[in-house]
Amino acid sequence: MSRVLIVGAGLTGGLCACLLRRGLTNPVQLVVWDKARGAGGRMSTCRSPKNLLCTVDLGAQYITATPYYSKIHKSFIFLLSSFYQELLMHGIFKPLVGTVEGMMAMEDGTVNYVAPSGTSSIVKHYLRESGAEVLFGHHVTHVYRRGPCWEVHRKEGSPEQFDVVVLTMPIPQILQLQGDIGSLLSERQKLEDVSYSSRYALGLFYKASVQISVPWVAKYVSNNPCIRYIATDDKKRNLVSEEFGPTVVVHTSVPFGIEHMEEATEEVQAIILQELQKVMPGLPEPETIKCQKWRYSQVTRSVADCPGQMTLLTKPLLVCGGDGFTHSNFDGCIESALKLFEVVKSSL
Repeated sequence: MSRVLIVGAGLTGGLCACLLRRGLTNPVQLVVWDKARGAGGRMSTCRSPKNLLCTVDLGAQYITATPYYSKIHKSFIFLLSSFYQELLMHGIFKPLVGTVEGMMAMEDGTVNYVAPSGTSSIVKHYLRESGAEVLFGHHVTHVYRRGPCWEVHRKEGSPEQFDVVVLTMPIPQILQLQGDIGSLLSERQKLEDVSYSSRYALGLFYKASVQISVPWVAKYVSNNPCIRYIATDDKKRNLVSEEFGPTVVVHTSVPFGIEHMEEATEEVQAIILQELQKVMPGLPEPETIKCQKWRYSQVTRSVADCPGQMTLLTKPLLVCGGDGFTHSNFDGCIESALKLFEVVKSSL
């Protein structure tokens, strides 16, 4: 039985694992490694340390389904339904019904969805469906060729061998890998030309007795140098509970994120909170705060002429994918996962 390692438990990696389980005729052993403590990648959902039932989305906020991509994805017949329909059927997606101030105008037929259990629940769904062995705290450092296999090393623990390796982490992290992979990057300049935006995100958790009364569930801010986006995250996901209080998520602007990326998180958090009071005067003091630094937030320039994936070696197969080869949204990750699936299926 072939062993397939997918590095990265974000949307591309999770969906790729699911597609392989559903679309391969021969049995394979699927393994997913991620250096983080949980699934989701930039679809991150954070829990309050005071109340584990209270969560906030620190990464992707909602999913935009366009008519163009919905039509394309329905053509993959081994899926029982389109990706959106599947997630709606399982209750993982629900339409976004609240007001989002400052949102750009959308083309006819476009629908926005939220994940009531947090955006990480989307990735967790695909990982469950894949039946893969998912291991967290596995930080890949080296990749060596060992005859017909790849030997993959991590920061802690023994190296393991795999027949196929799929890399789905941000491209700068792929470029940092050591071992034989360096000699395979014949188009290294294409990867080095990829660029990402950077930003901070704050998750604010409040006591159950607190009320935050605003006429929107989310708002884009255009007149503050620090704050770009605010959401009352519980209302955005249409959550009503007496067990926990409201949650607020704040995303900074990209220029602010770039300017402060190398500073101490505690200092940056204080600046963001100070600016937040200017945008939302009188906002109550939160019970707890989570500050997330997104060094690789969204792709601003993707890999040229490699739509969806880049194959570094065909035998044994070593292939890269992710939003760095498409664009940073749900459809972009789907597009890359489908391309990765096709390459791995052909190899196996």
